[in-house]
Amino acid sequence: MVKAITQNIEISVETFFQSNQSKPDLDFYLYSYRITINNASEYTVQLLSRYWEIFDIIMEKRTMEGEGVVGEQPVLLPGESYQYTSYCQLKTDAGSMKGFYTFKRQADDTLFNAVIPEFILLPDYRRN
Repeated sequence: MVKAITQNIEISVETFFQSNQSKPDLDFYLYSYRITINNASEYTVQLLSRYWEIFDIIMEKRTMEGEGVVGEQPVLLPGESYQYTSYCQLKTDAGSMKGFYTFKRQADDTLFNAVIPEFILLPDYRRN
């Protein structure tokens, strides 16, 4: 698990290789990842959008951005957490992802980006 903290918003990531849904002969490798966002600040915040950079091991880069996460724009009160699971497809059996979420602090409508730490997408058979 990796984690990063920006303005007391902690983002942690766990990854899982989906071997039963991957098709190496078709250059299709599927990973799921579980993100936990913990609001350790004194403010209520809302996650507005996401921005991702996705790299295959051959350093082919893709970017993805959009509103919210998994169809939601969660509001987190101080001390609350939010967790979701999503997935990523790669053309190679390994890669990485990183990015940021844009949050709005509801007390004063201040926008800020919270870092999503870079995490490695690696199948079990490549781990030592």
